[in-house]
Amino acid sequence: MHDAGWASFLAMLEYKAARYGRTFIHIGRFEPTSQVCCVCGVKDGPKPLHIRAWECPACGSVLDRDINAAVDIAKAAGLAVSACGAQVRPEHVPARRREAGTHRDGQPTVAGIPAL
Repeated sequence: MHDAGWASFLAMLEYKAARYGRTFIHIGRFEPTSQVCCVCGVKDGPKPLHIRAWECPACGSVLDRDINAAVDIAKAAGLAVSACGAQVRPEHVPARRREAGTHRDGQPTVAGIPAL
């Protein structure tokens, strides 16, 4: 049941991303993102969940587990770029007016309450 629900959720995300002109990238469930050093790429192996920071045995970088995983996911998705002369931030793309969080009737809104 859980797997079917997760598959349905991913399918909804994918079609909504396509509808709004966004890119949906699925990273494999067993991708070892928190085990691979985002600096040198060496796989250190599994760690218990209580270990939140670790030192890479190859390059000596001290890595936060969550930040390291986020960088590894961006690399796996092809979203990470080198900062050596490349544009680091993506282009500014304004949100479509029909998306959540946009302005209603030209007036800014906060949690559905019109601004004064």
